[in-house]
Amino acid sequence: MSAYILRRLWQMIPTLAGVILLVFFLFNWIGGDPAYVLAGLFSNQEQIDSIRAELGLDQPLHIQLWIFVQQVATFNFGNSWTTGESVADIFATRLPASLTLMAPLLVIETLIALVLAVGLAWVRGSSIDRGTMVVFTALMSVSILVFIILGQYVLAYRLGWFPVQGWSDNYWKNITTYAPLPILLGLLVSIAPNTRLFRSFVLDEVDQDYVRTARAKGLSEPRVMFIHVLRNALIPVITFVISNLPGLLLGAFLLERFFGIPGVGREIILAVERSDFPVIKAVTIYVAIATMVFNLIGDVLYRITDPRVQLR
Repeated sequence: MSAYILRRLWQMIPTLAGVILLVFFLFNWIGGDPAYVLAGLFSNQEQIDSIRAELGLDQPLHIQLWIFVQQVATFNFGNSWTTGESVADIFATRLPASLTLMAPLLVIETLIALVLAVGLAWVRGSSIDRGTMVVFTALMSVSILVFIILGQYVLAYRLGWFPVQGWSDNYWKNITTYAPLPILLGLLVSIAPNTRLFRSFVLDEVDQDYVRTARAKGLSEPRVMFIHVLRNALIPVITFVISNLPGLLLGAFLLERFFGIPGVGREIILAVERSDFPVIKAVTIYVAIATMVFNLIGDVLYRITDPRVQLR
C-alpha cells in the first residue's frame, strides 16, 4: 500500500501543475485587469499604472506565472486587495467557524441518512418506504432559502429557541448556542437527497448472492442488513462523503451569510463581490489540493472497508 500511496502523491504533481496553469490563465485573460477595479471609476492612467506596478502586473507573463507558482509552493498568496489582510490569516481565522458548522453537519447527516437508508431498504416496497420517499421528494423540491427564512422566523424570532444570528470566539458557546439552528436547517436540506442516494446503494446489495446465502444460513435480518449488506454498501457511501470533504474548506455560503457566521463561505462571497483575486485564487488552489488528498484517503479507506479491493 505504501508504494501505491507514493505513486499517487507523485501523480498529484502534474495534476496540480495543470490546475495552476488553468487558474493563472483564467484570471489573467478572462478575469480582466484588476488595476481598473482597484483604482475605481474616477482614476487616471497614472494611478492605474501605479497599481499595476504594485501588483506586479506590469511584469512579463512568464514572471507573473513564476510568482504564482512560488505563492502556491509556499502557501503565501500575499494580501487581500480590498482589506490588506494576509490571505493566509483570512483562512486561518475564518476556517474554524466553517469547520464548527460543516463538520458536525457532515457527520450527523451521513449517519442519519445511512441508518434511514438501511431501514427503508429493509421494508422496501411497503407503505412506509413509499410514503417516506414521497415526503423526501417534496423536501428536495423546496429551496434552502425557504428553510432558512422560515427557520429564522419561526424557531428563532417567534419561538425564541435559537438566536437569529451571531457568533463568538468561544467554541462551546458557538456549538451549543449559535450553530444548532443552521446545522438543523442544513440537515433538513441534506437528509432527503442523501437518504434516497444511500437507499439505492443498499438496494443494489440486497439482492446479491451473498445476501441470499446469509439468509439461507439462518442469520437474522438485522444482522444481514447491518453487518453484511451495510459493509458492502459503504464503498459508494465513502465515495460520496469523500467528494463532500473539500466542501469543509468552502463552508456553507448561504448559511454563513444569513446567520452572520464569519466563515470561509461568507469570505468567498465577499471576495467575489469585490473582485479580490488573491483570495479567490487561494481558495481554488486549496480546494484542488484538498480534493486530491481526500481522494487518496478514500482509496485507502476502500481497502480497509473491503479487503477484496486491490490498489494498483
